[in-house]
Amino acid sequence: MRHLQTFRLIEAVARAGSMRKAAGDMNITASALVRRINRFEAEFGAEIFERLPGGVRLNPAGELVLHHYRATRSDLSRVQSQVADLAGERRGHVSIGCSQALIPYFLPREIAKYRAEHPGVTFSVNVRDRAQAEQELASYSSDLALVFEPVYLVDFEVVHVIPQAVNVVMRADHPLAAKKELRLRDCLDTPHIAPSAKYGVRHLLDFAARRGTRNVSPLVETESFELIRHYVIHENVIGFQIPIGLRDPADGSLVFRPISERDLPDGNLILGQMRGRALPVASARFAMQLATALKDYDASIRS
Repeated sequence: MRHLQTFRLIEAVARAGSMRKAAGDMNITASALVRRINRFEAEFGAEIFERLPGGVRLNPAGELVLHHYRATRSDLSRVQSQVADLAGERRGHVSIGCSQALIPYFLPREIAKYRAEHPGVTFSVNVRDRAQAEQELASYSSDLALVFEPVYLVDFEVVHVIPQAVNVVMRADHPLAAKKELRLRDCLDTPHIAPSAKYGVRHLLDFAARRGTRNVSPLVETESFELIRHYVIHENVIGFQIPIGLRDPADGSLVFRPISERDLPDGNLILGQMRGRALPVASARFAMQLATALKDYDASIRS
């Protein structure tokens, strides 16, 4: 695969924004890297980098070249995985960008289940907000995205979707814990910790609050749902999360209550991939497994 090395160098330069830094990252001398890039541009017939006082960046032609390389690399990976399947041993690598709620329970179980049948497959799981996950699909950094309330959905091909109600997380002795369903106004009038604006849960809360001429005004704002689950214990405030990321603790210290659909309609947890991309076998089959697991989970909570 020597012919792909130049493309790897181009990608490294684009990522580093500097020929010298990229040379260090790729364990090559800066002069050798510059010669490789210049030779490629001469053969290609156009410059692909804009030279700047502080470094370099891809120009529009370079963006097209990098997209071509990433698509080619993906296609090659797909063919390699198909060949491995022909030999009776599934191999490959599956990369996923996902919401935090999937990390504690859902994804560990599904990855372990898949690897029990296909130990030759490796995984990378990256916690991303809803915009980052979609961007990584477009750049081929992730094969799959499993996110709550995606942002754009332009190049996002939906594989499966299930609804998720925003739940209130609180201590069992909190005054609101006695209610089976909560109104949004009661939640907003109660001291609370909330996720930051880039997360789907907060997006839904802010939108619903504005309709009721209120604001989400957290005492603590965070990018960590783990922090939310733990913080409510210490100050006896309430927090917010979707149910797929929650489990009743053995000691009964926490309870979870849904916010009424009259105030806050369900959001969507969506499994997707980049539109038009043919995934490698390992990723495509894992997507099928995830879709089935999501379907079963949704059926279980509705039964």
